[in-house]
Amino acid sequence: MLQAEGCHLRITGAEPMISESGVTPADGLYLPTEIGDAGIGDKLGIPASYLRKTRTQAPSLWDTNVNGWLDLHQGKRYLARCLSDGNGGGILRAFLSDGYKIIDNLDVLMAVLSGIRDSGLQVHFSCDLSERRMVVRVYSEAIKSLAPALLGNYRSPFTGATGADNPTVFAGLVFTNSETGGGAFSVVPRIVVQVCNNGVTITRDALRAVHLGAKMDEGAIRWSNDTQQANLTLIGKQARDAVRRFLDVRYVQRKIEEIEEKAGRRIPDPDHTIKVIGQRLRFTEDEQRLILNHFIDGGDRTAGGILHAVTSAAQTLTDPDAAYDMESAGIRALEIAAMA
Repeated sequence: MLQAEGCHLRITGAEPMISESGVTPADGLYLPTEIGDAGIGDKLGIPASYLRKTRTQAPSLWDTNVNGWLDLHQGKRYLARCLSDGNGGGILRAFLSDGYKIIDNLDVLMAVLSGIRDSGLQVHFSCDLSERRMVVRVYSEAIKSLAPALLGNYRSPFTGATGADNPTVFAGLVFTNSETGGGAFSVVPRIVVQVCNNGVTITRDALRAVHLGAKMDEGAIRWSNDTQQANLTLIGKQARDAVRRFLDVRYVQRKIEEIEEKAGRRIPDPDHTIKVIGQRLRFTEDEQRLILNHFIDGGDRTAGGILHAVTSAAQTLTDPDAAYDMESAGIRALEIAAMA
């Protein structure tokens, strides 16, 4: 049973969790995170902005609205992802459909590492983790190509090193996963520019595994060992296959050629072009100013320079989700600039 109480969600009637470390009660009063609140609003049909406002300005209305819509949706089941403090309380991380297939970040990471190890390729890793998603970036210095047309006029805003002196790019990948409904498990090819570490993600070639499965039974979820192993085996195979497909010099060269076809168009009015890009890609005004500064520092007055500016600006963002979203929009920004 679910009930709103003091801007928390009370869960009653759930079976306790039994593990090697002991018995943890699942019943309790859970405080929703921002993502948890958004999930409650989405699943119950309550506007997220209104729900946030009631939490801060009229807490009793938060309870009244959530309880009212829970009553109207009686009989419908949900998945509440919680962290229990072991004493009848904790955090509600996410409020999801009962058809959501759980793929945990740690399991994904270990499966991906296993898949890459099976490929036999030496790679470099970095990882960002937020409440919304895990992002694992991989690249190999052994798989490299040259992009002189794309980098010939570019200067790194971080070091001043030029692409004319070093037009090397490396093959890479980005693995993403969300435990809280923030997107599918995905594998996206990524090209890394050596002179500045900018990452160009090729989102159109992404491989995705959506978190949707069979409807779950009521109570605490206990996946069988066979089910868990099947999921992890599949993810490991996908990682291995992605390494073979995307960490390939022919793939990198083909993608560089596609990018360079659009990258040479000169940008006569950078300020206007970046405003257009910002409107279409929903960059904030601060993000637009940041991109413009990186465009100026990069010294490349072309659509390719827009790509470099977006991807280098993304490296400076402290919010890992915003950084991932901005970098992922780099190719689209290039295309908009080339058509503007």
